[in-house]
Amino acid sequence: MEPDVLVSGKNLTRVYGKNKHAVKVLDVKSLEIRRGEFIALMGPSGCGKTTLLNLLGALDKPNGGEVIFEGKIISGQGEAFLCRFRRKKIGFIFQSYYLIPTISALKNVMAPAFPSGSGYKKRAMELLGLVGLAGKERRKPDDLSGGEQQRVAIARALLLDPDLILADEPTGNLDSATGAEIMDLLKTFNQRGKTVLVATHDQRVAECCGRNIRMMDGQIIQELK
Repeated sequence: MEPDVLVSGKNLTRVYGKNKHAVKVLDVKSLEIRRGEFIALMGPSGCGKTTLLNLLGALDKPNGGEVIFEGKIISGQGEAFLCRFRRKKIGFIFQSYYLIPTISALKNVMAPAFPSGSGYKKRAMELLGLVGLAGKERRKPDDLSGGEQQRVAIARALLLDPDLILADEPTGNLDSATGAEIMDLLKTFNQRGKTVLVATHDQRVAECCGRNIRMMDGQIIQELK
């Protein structure tokens, strides 16, 4: 593996169900993501994009093959290791935001540092400023627009300074103008050194990225730079 490869997958398979009900939803022979890349993982719904993100981010384990992060095989590790790994190395952004509705934007951003979140208040405030939400730190999610909620989610993903940002359809619930703003925001953090992998079915989103990886039926079928 080349020194600048952050994460790679080899012979990755994921199967749901057992015996005659087993369905292979992912079969990826080889994938390498280099530090500092901004990549679109493209394909229609059900093609395996989310499954691949979940394997690369250690939210799920493959049935076969290996996920290698910074030269270390992580796919066979125990849950305690994977919990620490996700906390330190991966920032997740989801289509549905997954904010806690009963707490403020600021506390949502600080949530990944729980229970020692108070030590991250200054950084959380700075991140909310960077994503354009200065002055809205005390608002709860229901008092924010969809685009603003996604900005909170981006700030939350960046709180612990992860190496890799995995964004699963981050513009899927947004209008085109707000979606473009979110992509500009992700591009800004990529330019600051973050590696970003965005799963999308939207060609406009893919055009914002430096490399496009196309999937179909659980397989990578094309890579474009």
